[in-house]
Amino acid sequence: MTLLKKLIATLVLLPGLALAAESEFPLDQAPDHTKDLAALQNGARLFVNHCLNCHSASSLRYSKLQDIGLTNEQIKANLLFTSDKVGDMMTVAMAPKDAKAWFGATPPDLSVIARAKASGAGSGPDWLYTYLRTFYKDDTRPTGWNNMVFPNVGMPHVLWELQGIRAPKFDEVKDPHDESKVIHKFAGFEQVTPGKMTSLEYDKSVADLVSFMTWMAEPAQNTRKRLGVWVLLFLGVFIVITWRLNASYWKDVK
Repeated sequence: MTLLKKLIATLVLLPGLALAAESEFPLDQAPDHTKDLAALQNGARLFVNHCLNCHSASSLRYSKLQDIGLTNEQIKANLLFTSDKVGDMMTVAMAPKDAKAWFGATPPDLSVIARAKASGAGSGPDWLYTYLRTFYKDDTRPTGWNNMVFPNVGMPHVLWELQGIRAPKFDEVKDPHDESKVIHKFAGFEQVTPGKMTSLEYDKSVADLVSFMTWMAEPAQNTRKRLGVWVLLFLGVFIVITWRLNASYWKDVK
């Protein structure tokens, strides 16, 4: 019984501990490209080339990418590793033990990360979009990188060649709670070395990647939303018919 109580207490505290590990950095609103097949295809390419090396997406099969306009031939030629097949799940070859030794923790599966990261601060896509755009060089970290949204994160900046190397800038301002103290307020990033993409191109690519991860978390979401509109319209018409039938039924009752 004591063990059960400890387990319950741990499960209750875990969400709070996870939030405490991350900062209260304001989230940017992520552009929604989930209805743009070209953007989703670009996001899939970025995901396979940069994320799938360490993170799995074990709830999705490669063949499901047909839903975003890719043929089996295109999937085989551009998105599959040597030993993978179109019908396989999107998993990684790296052993969890090795991943924990290299990064300090096993990289999480990303199948539903776009939904799991939703909070009062913003949606899951908002979190991912801001997170992937706020890495900066930090030589004190084992990976050489840090992040404004998730301080001291174990993940390196896998997109650094596209974005380039940046350093954060801070302004010294008075502490609103104690004017005798000075705090450092984030004031933006300084580009140290350029990347292969401009800032706008990088933001667009990250938006495509996040949109793909949003689609991946629920591939049927756009169909669900379309059906939802028709269901509400049907219910609206049915309510009017029911109201008039009710009036007709009771019209002779006084």
